Amino acid sequence: MPPRFRRKWFTARVVSNIMQLRLVARISTDDPPKLRPVLDEISRRFEGTYRTSVEGFEAEFIREAPSARDANRELLNELRRAVKKTRLRAQWTHGKTVESFFDYVPKGKSKVSDETAASTL
Repeated sequence: MPPRFRRKWFTARVVSNIMQLRLVARISTDDPPKLRPVLDEISRRFEGTYRTSVEGFEAEFIREAPSARDANRELLNELRRAVKKTRLRAQWTHGKTVESFFDYVPKGKSKVSDETAASTL
């Protein structure tokens, strides 16, 4: 008698679509001096800059990643390794799409106009 169960074959999903993403973010923390060396290293690795603001830091970077969610998660993980209480308000732009995040939580997607998309490149 044949077995009465089905075998499920799982395959790993390979993401090969790497996008160029532009980040505009506000980073706030309880201990800005500890976060500065991490931001220095990130700005060396990815094309971009950061500056000090009243709430903490304002950053603009360009990086490549499979998705905005992955890039946001990797950035926040790296920042939180240095200072646990770090907050990230980020907008990742790819083409005409802007994805907003607060920490790890996606807050929505929006489309930008042709003029705005051209000026962000």
